[in-house]
Amino acid sequence: MSKVYHRSQSDEWETPPELFALLDREYHFTLDVCATPENAKCERYFTVDDNGLLQSWAGEICWMNPPYSNISNFMFYAHEQAYRNGATVVCLVPARVDTRWWWNYCTPAESIRFLKGRLKFVGADSSAPFPSAIVTLDKDSTPLTKTVVRNPHRTIWWNWKKEYQILEAQHDITNGN
Repeated sequence: MSKVYHRSQSDEWETPPELFALLDREYHFTLDVCATPENAKCERYFTVDDNGLLQSWAGEICWMNPPYSNISNFMFYAHEQAYRNGATVVCLVPARVDTRWWWNYCTPAESIRFLKGRLKFVGADSSAPFPSAIVTLDKDSTPLTKTVVRNPHRTIWWNWKKEYQILEAQHDITNGN
């Protein structure tokens, strides 16, 4: 009998390089706010010792694959850095639309891209047991103040693997490997 677990002993799940390559092609990231020296996606990055929650992200174009055990705090801080300090923060998160952090910080996002299928993180034996989304926060990601949210921005259902295959066939992308 197969069991699906929603918790892990580790918070270090490296982003698939193909997914990051597509997003970096669009955003040109300047800072990875949740990294290790081994899995950093940008030249500049914060590690757990740097504690990205105590650093300024002002004016940066940030990549964030947060530790899921502390996702609420990271999403709050990402929203604050975007809304108040002019950062653009692109977040890889579980598509947990039933959670408070999702409603507070993802609903008013500039865009939400629901990823087709389930991600297989680098080094994982199998795909994640949950769907994922790319949430982009920027200066227009206003605080949630209403009971009904009509997202004036974009909700996208993204077949990112297909897009990567097309660009790869056109020799128009590299994943950095």
